[in-house]
Amino acid sequence: MARHDLSAVTQWITAAALEHGQGLPEHVMARLGISRRSALALLNKLVTAQWLAREGKSRHLSFVPGRLRQVVHRYALAGLQEDLPWQRDFAPHFSLPPAVARMAQHAFSELLDNVIEHSGGTHVAVSMRTTALHLQLLVSDDGCGVFERIQQRFGIGDSTMAMLELSKGKLTSAPDRHGGHGLFFTSRLADVFDVHANHRAFQCRGWDRHSWHPTKAVAREGTSIYIAINLDTPRTLDQVLQAHSRSAEGHGAESTCVPLPLTTGPQTRLVSRTQAKLGAT
Repeated sequence: MARHDLSAVTQWITAAALEHGQGLPEHVMARLGISRRSALALLNKLVTAQWLAREGKSRHLSFVPGRLRQVVHRYALAGLQEDLPWQRDFAPHFSLPPAVARMAQHAFSELLDNVIEHSGGTHVAVSMRTTALHLQLLVSDDGCGVFERIQQRFGIGDSTMAMLELSKGKLTSAPDRHGGHGLFFTSRLADVFDVHANHRAFQCRGWDRHSWHPTKAVAREGTSIYIAINLDTPRTLDQVLQAHSRSAEGHGAESTCVPLPLTTGPQTRLVSRTQAKLGAT
């Protein structure tokens, strides 16, 4: 059997299984240019790895998505509407707990809308997958990079301070269309939230929600944002939105948390009220 990169196949096998079912072996044969024997051997590997499952027997055997699922798409940004990819290309291929599905749709739409409105790029790649424990979402564009955009728009001197401003949830380069809350709320939906841009990267984890930490950056152009949400999370979208509202039933970002550790390093501390005020502005 010809060798095929399973990681590449898993990017489209979930959608293919839902679309073709009993005809999946023939679809794989045509797509990869391989024999039926090789296609069946590949599908068996995917079943063993839990990317696929079998239903029925013998002549009525059908392949369906397994416990692990993944969908990857690349879109041109010109004319793209942030709600259509979720409804058409992603949501139909996943079976998520209702609360997680609502959070995933909100995060997906906010991240894609940010790319469309602010990146200045031409294309965006979106990957969503489920593992045994997590929903994972990666949105990458080919724009100028979120930190550079903030630095240019607001005259901020470096990426760390740009991240500080971004983390407050009050910053937007298009105030007539957005309140600057998209990334703020999305980071609080996630158990892990990573943002990579302009050769810098920062991470926020759910168990340390008041702190953002520098991490190793991905060497690529544009902005990449990764989030992971536990499939058994007790959080809900409404709880996250209401947590920063002054109204018990409101969804406004009227209060925020300022990650002051971003303004310090291993050898630096905030030593005056003036420095603290600058961080909280």
